[in-house]
Amino acid sequence: MINVRLDYLLLDRRMKLKELAEATGLAVNNLSILKTNKARAIRFTTLESICKALNCTPGDLLECLPDEEQTGDTGP
Repeated sequence: MINVRLDYLLLDRRMKLKELAEATGLAVNNLSILKTNKARAIRFTTLESICKALNCTPGDLLECLPDEEQTGDTGP
């Protein structure tokens, strides 16, 4: 599972989603979908814009978490 860490990066940089939207030219609602991990895909141009505005790399923004099914973890 891919996890988008946008909320943590914004918090770390003391930036609001609206400020990121203004800096990138991206719509607030699209950034909100990314921030809440509801996105199913991301364009490289979007990823590049966010990384430039937040002065980060794609690896800072995205992390790969193991799927519960793949690890065999069925939970409690």
